[in-house]
Amino acid sequence: MLSTSYHQRIWERFVSEGVLDSSRLNKRIMESWHRCKKDQVNPYLNKGKHILTNELLDIQREKNSFLLEVASPQLSRMNQSIKESGMMALLVDPDGYVLSLSGNEKILDEAGKINFVEGVCWTEGEVGTNAIGTALKTGEAVMIQGTEHYSIASHKWSCSAMPILNEDGKILGVLDISCPVEYFHPSMLGMVANLAYTIEQEMGVRSYKKELALTQHSIELAETYPDIPFIVCNHKEMIISASKQVRKKIPQSIGMALTDLLNHGYQIVKENPLLSKEDNRIFGKCLFLSENLGHKTNRLFPASMPSEKFAFKGESGISETFQNTLHKVKLVAPTEANVYISGETGVGKELIAKAIHENGFRKKGPFVTINCGAIPKDLMESELFGYVDGAFTGAKRQGHKGKFEQANGGTIFLDEIGEVPSAMQVALLRVLQDRKIVPIGGTKNISLDIRIITATHRNLEELVNEGSFRKDLYYRLNVYPIHVPPLRERIEDIPYLINYLCSNNNWTIPLTEELLNRLKDYNWPGNIRELQNVLQRLTILLAEGPLDHVKVLNSMNSQPVTRYDDFPSCDESGKKGFRENELTIREKIQRDLMIEALQKSRGNVTVAAKLMDIPRSTFYKRLRKYGI
Repeated sequence: MLSTSYHQRIWERFVSEGVLDSSRLNKRIMESWHRCKKDQVNPYLNKGKHILTNELLDIQREKNSFLLEVASPQLSRMNQSIKESGMMALLVDPDGYVLSLSGNEKILDEAGKINFVEGVCWTEGEVGTNAIGTALKTGEAVMIQGTEHYSIASHKWSCSAMPILNEDGKILGVLDISCPVEYFHPSMLGMVANLAYTIEQEMGVRSYKKELALTQHSIELAETYPDIPFIVCNHKEMIISASKQVRKKIPQSIGMALTDLLNHGYQIVKENPLLSKEDNRIFGKCLFLSENLGHKTNRLFPASMPSEKFAFKGESGISETFQNTLHKVKLVAPTEANVYISGETGVGKELIAKAIHENGFRKKGPFVTINCGAIPKDLMESELFGYVDGAFTGAKRQGHKGKFEQANGGTIFLDEIGEVPSAMQVALLRVLQDRKIVPIGGTKNISLDIRIITATHRNLEELVNEGSFRKDLYYRLNVYPIHVPPLRERIEDIPYLINYLCSNNNWTIPLTEELLNRLKDYNWPGNIRELQNVLQRLTILLAEGPLDHVKVLNSMNSQPVTRYDDFPSCDESGKKGFRENELTIREKIQRDLMIEALQKSRGNVTVAAKLMDIPRSTFYKRLRKYGI
């Protein structure tokens, strides 16, 4: 190996004159220097310049969560040895961002001085020739010492890196071991290569397990849909399993590429993503097929597949917004994905959760629901996880099964998940990761085979930003989000909902056009739950005689009906307390157009909003804003 001073002179001459003695430098390093020169990388850069914020780093880690999940235990196993050797280990993603960094604390402090920290981008293009960036560029293991680095930021460091490849040879990341040049040891490259190989082997084992899981899934599908041709593909769109009909027609179908199979006279009717029970990631998909009869079919998830019945114990109506919600339910129901349902109070989130359960593979199992916001904090652990005999004073003699254990083999629906206190969030995260619980006072793990659906009327993202809800738990729960629209965004469904609610409750309400318009023009802050309450009140009021304008208004006491003909008269400046001179010219024009539209529609807000070609929700906001 060349002396540091001699190598320094080689570097200085190349940087200043562009002259390089090829016999004095490793070929890979020489090639890298020329790339850096061509890309105008600053050789005098003294520290990393591009570091992700914590939020962006979390996103990058989530993108590479499988790599982190497999590599982290291996790095932890070697951490003590790496510390004692005066080194540090880095796991880097394919984009060159450092995802994790561990090792000797003194060395980590030194690395911090050149921004060699978590979140930094350490590619050739950013900091010049270095083990991480060059390994990413070449796809080969590499060791770079001292002034072999292109930029001075790394001149005092010795680094060895090895790409981590998947079974197809694609780079999933890079493993690097670095230390100051004085701590360099010839075994560094061998150590990093051994670690990277171990990680690759573990990934291979997991891939094999997923292939087995796909095969098992196909057996369940064959029992559920005996008359429908289907195939199961892995993430590379290679066919892992096929139904009897497909295998009979195409004996060589197993192992065939999806595109090749479709050339044998099949077309896709529906495709469902398949998610791993361990990490809720998509690892394959099930494709339901039909014989190609010469006409094209939309491959992107039609409303339903042949012979498949979708169970929804509610009124679906005709609105596009709610049909989109049901479409998402149909897609996710046959999978194992954790579902997060958002929506205002009273929109029917539990009904959506039941539909997911009843159209999934666990439909014969229990559906257990629990309102997390209604449980006292000190009772939540026992409610969710149960307790054994004698766990505490007052405990039932035979113990108590918690909601999670009650839901075993089925689905648990955690409503108002945003109300769960911090301590329980940690416990829930552990259950999601391990699929095991330990009852209070118990010592044995109870394995769980359940699907988890959560819901809340609150904004979980805001709670995460405020720090009151764990980010890692949020990502575990929010695998497949479904939003349930408020009633004011599906006004066209109101007649159908009225008919459904009245039929279910044996209510008889004369639904005149005037009454229906009144109900449509209401803002419904309590959504479908409030609609049901209003209908019940109207049923009671009918005992006093026919419904009139006043009775209808009284039944909707949460908020006045927003109709133009119900407003008090206003002078040219608007309602009392409203000053027109406070508006801009644009706002004055908007207000005048709204008044004109309301006059043309005789006070019907729905019609007025259509005349102005704006959403009803926007029209209501402007009504309040302009004091109309």
